[in-house]
Amino acid sequence: MVNCPLCDAVIDVDEEELDEGDALICEECGANLSVSGVSPLELASEKEEADDDDDLDDDDDFDDDDEEVEEDEEKDEEY
Repeated sequence: MVNCPLCDAVIDVDEEELDEGDALICEECGANLSVSGVSPLELASEKEEADDDDDLDDDDDFDDDDEEVEEDEEKDEEY
């Protein structure tokens, strides 16, 4: 058994049958959940994972901007 990370309802699952990345739905609140860890069993809501992915995308954009600034500075130094 494991608890829903959003509503804390008990979800009765066979922990041995689950693998990381498997999808579940909480019967209490209807949240789409995925297995984020198997030892111990951990669930994450897909909304939380999407928010984390957005944060990572924002960081990637920042890195690209830094590279462009460095390239511009190198070009200025050449002239």
